[in-house]
Amino acid sequence: MSGTELPRAARPVTVVTGGSRGIGAATCVRLAADGHDLVLGYVRDSAAAESTARTVREAGARCAVVRVDTSVEADVERLFDTAAAAFGRPVTGLVNNAGVTGPLGRLADARTADLRRVVEVNLLGYLLCCRRAARDMAARGGGAIVNVSSAAATLGSPGDYVHYAATKAAADALTVGLSKELGPDGVRVNAVAPGLIDTDMHAAMGAPDRPARAAPTIPLRRPGRPSEIASAVAWLLSEDASYTTGTILRVAGGR
Repeated sequence: MSGTELPRAARPVTVVTGGSRGIGAATCVRLAADGHDLVLGYVRDSAAAESTARTVREAGARCAVVRVDTSVEADVERLFDTAAAAFGRPVTGLVNNAGVTGPLGRLADARTADLRRVVEVNLLGYLLCCRRAARDMAARGGGAIVNVSSAAATLGSPGDYVHYAATKAAADALTVGLSKELGPDGVRVNAVAPGLIDTDMHAAMGAPDRPARAAPTIPLRRPGRPSEIASAVAWLLSEDASYTTGTILRVAGGR
């Protein structure tokens, strides 16, 4: 029996934040192929979210689409409540992926509003989603959380986005600490730390050619693909990773 042929009651139910595009969309598609039902959270691009949801449904999975700002507590609660209502049970998995960078540049030139938004989404949003997932998963005696971090957490990203790197280092600390806190409840917590990935995030930062320009600095001499990050996330959520928790899995082409 393949993953998508599992009985409905046996299928994992996974929330993916920032699921409309890039790594989030690729993760939704991969998890659908692996037999998950999905709750796709997005903040702005409803057309992209519905397009990803259609692909997920074509793979045989169910998909609920929820507009959510993960930095807002009420939105996060509604996201998880929608998941429980749509599938008749609490979530079994969370992929904390929603994130923002703000414009590229030196910290000395950054606007306070941009700094605040990066911290609110990348750190507070992760904390709020992890808190709700922890409550639901501990109550049911199991589950898995994957935080999408970044190689920037250890590289620091000087001249690009030191503030973003700082929030990703915080996500790594969250992953390690929460894994120890939730281990006795049967809940695993891990992170994937992508390197430079070829998504439209770079255009949003004002540097659409950034992946091509940076390729010579990467040992594998190319940017990564969203599907390659999705594969790592899928593994960490799977039973193949049943003894893996508190791990930061770096998928960065050697950087």
